[in-house]
Amino acid sequence: MGDIEAPENNRSQQSGLCALLPNKEFVSSRKGQLLIGEVVLSFISFVCFAASTAAAFVTAPLIEFLAALFLLFAYSTKYNERFKGFHWPLMDFLRCVSASIIFFIISIISVSKYPDGASKAAGVFGFIATIIFALDFYFIFNELANFLKGGDPSEEPHNRNDEDSDSDSE
Repeated sequence: MGDIEAPENNRSQQSGLCALLPNKEFVSSRKGQLLIGEVVLSFISFVCFAASTAAAFVTAPLIEFLAALFLLFAYSTKYNERFKGFHWPLMDFLRCVSASIIFFIISIISVSKYPDGASKAAGVFGFIATIIFALDFYFIFNELANFLKGGDPSEEPHNRNDEDSDSDSE
């Protein structure tokens, strides 16, 4: 009897773990790729800052890593659709704007002020992260602007809730 229960228990564990992994469709989308880039670059920058003499800047990449990881999880599992009280695209836009500004500032400081290699590497990865975050907020801004202008309903922001989807059938 124990042998029969073990594979069923193993299957339920696999499906539970698969639920935590990002959706393949989302990962292949532009937003998914940008979020994965933000997660990876924030983590690399965090590790480089932790190993450098510029360790005072370690908090910003850690917070941005956790925020990008949360949004990657929320968007890929459609967790954001359960909470309709938040305006997810606006929250994501503000996160990207603040992250790009913060990464740009700490990257300039770490490259120019600190002589060690880890600080220089953190600065370089921070500059790359700045570009990725800036691209993300540019795309979010364009989607929100098109939606607010009353543009084509097919160009509706992909982060929008489905509550307005019945107006698309006109």
